[in-house]
Amino acid sequence: MSRWLGGAVTLATLLLVGCADPQLASLDRELAAIRDDPGPTPEFDLPAVPRYEATPYREADRRSPFRPQRPESDPTAAGEDQLAPDPERPREPLEAYALEELVLVGVLTVSGERSALVRAPGGQVHRLRVGNYLGGNHGRIVAITPASVQLVELVPTGGGGWVERTTRLSLDDET
Repeated sequence: MSRWLGGAVTLATLLLVGCADPQLASLDRELAAIRDDPGPTPEFDLPAVPRYEATPYREADRRSPFRPQRPESDPTAAGEDQLAPDPERPREPLEAYALEELVLVGVLTVSGERSALVRAPGGQVHRLRVGNYLGGNHGRIVAITPASVQLVELVPTGGGGWVERTTRLSLDDET
């Protein structure tokens, strides 16, 4: 057994010696010479910088195309005061947060009734059912699906009226 082990060690040593490159020393000398004298630095001509001329923007007093139009621009919505939220209704805890701050983290089904699990900015998870309110625009839960919560919000038009807006919290909205 020891003769077999000795033969294997000898063979491995011969294979490693055979892998050595005989020209490795000359390559090291060439690299050292290049490091000592890298040669002249090439000069590059930079292109001329064009002269800047400001273009006047004449549309500054118009509506931004990147912002949605306000509901108050709709004349039919200005008189819809029958949609106004009930000021006597006690506010629920998640109405203190903007809808964008709330995260749907799960949906439970117990005895055939679905509940939504919504995380508040502080990290606390609330269990909500259809009819509960959340968000800053009087958002009332109207449906809970396995992947989302559908809300109807009451948004002021600015002209004394209110409009309903349907929004949704989804499980896949998390980033």
